Amino acid sequence: MRQQDPLILGAGPAGCAAAIVLARGGAQPLLLDRAQTVGDPLCGGFLSWRTVEQLRALDVDPLALGAHPVTQLRLFAAGREATAPLPHPACGLSRHALDTALRQVAQAAGARLVFDHITAIEPGVAHGKAQDWPSESLFLASGKHDIRGTARPRHSDDPALGLRLRLPATTKRRDLLTDAIELHLFARGYAGIVLQEDGTANVCLALRKSALAEAGGSPQALLARLAAQEPALSHRLGDDWNTARVESIGAVPYGWIARDTAPGLFRLGDQAAVIPSLAGEGISIALASGHMAAAHWLDHGPEGAPLYQQAFARKARRPVAVARLARTLAESPRAATLAALAARYAPQAIHALASLSRIAAPPPLAQPARPA
Repeated sequence: MRQQDPLILGAGPAGCAAAIVLARGGAQPLLLDRAQTVGDPLCGGFLSWRTVEQLRALDVDPLALGAHPVTQLRLFAAGREATAPLPHPACGLSRHALDTALRQVAQAAGARLVFDHITAIEPGVAHGKAQDWPSESLFLASGKHDIRGTARPRHSDDPALGLRLRLPATTKRRDLLTDAIELHLFARGYAGIVLQEDGTANVCLALRKSALAEAGGSPQALLARLAAQEPALSHRLGDDWNTARVESIGAVPYGWIARDTAPGLFRLGDQAAVIPSLAGEGISIALASGHMAAAHWLDHGPEGAPLYQQAFARKARRPVAVARLARTLAESPRAATLAALAARYAPQAIHALASLSRIAAPPPLAQPARPA
């Protein structure tokens, strides 16, 4: 009996990767997103070398999209600065550019793209504002945003938050940030900064809720306090940062991994495993999960969902655990100082940490037989 084509909820990296692999395997997936205009989501502006390999396997070349080359890590902690070469070249690329390219490849492969705002999920159906979308195979790729009926557990006395602002291109920022991804560590959080394809600087912060609460709950007040305490960060923020829009996302369940699921429900990306952003491996997790979920569906249909989820949980366990440990250490001023010293005098330790926090990439895209 012919399997009903899958419904993919979310046209970001995870959803598009699944759509591409499914379509190339003979399926006709329906890719559903809430926004017809491609946005620029908060997370994912840095692409590791592993991520670049995965994207090229999907016929998306970040450098051809104008991605900003990155060859070194620059670390700032407790007044110290250290620079270490990355094991392999990486790059900075906006999610707008990346997601636009992935959508185009998915549609060219045969996926159909439609738009609706999904408000709830029940077995076999996604409820949208425009209509209900029945499917025996739902691929949940909604990123860090939960949908009613599939919410991830959140248990933390001091949950993690994410903040992002995009700073305009200037000569000063270009000179400061050329060819580097920067990590600025501070108590209970860190900021990552990288240039993107248009010369703008993407500034992402991951921090504890208590750190924001001490600034009166105001992201602007928090950034002003950090700028006053951290001269290097202040130089990157410049005099125009307070005119930029600050985006936020709350209660990010860093370290969570989906270890099982119901038949027909495939969890992808951040709905499968939430790796701390310090590792720079979120997009790689998304792509790998989309690829693996699609391969399991092509081999087993809806019944392949539990098999996929368990296999992906095993694959994600080590990189998520290593990144979680690195994040915990980065939030401690004493440990952050040691990290700066390691980056300066023992860069091989940084390389080892980077390698351990990378998810094993899937093999080159195959053309598995579609279920009859």
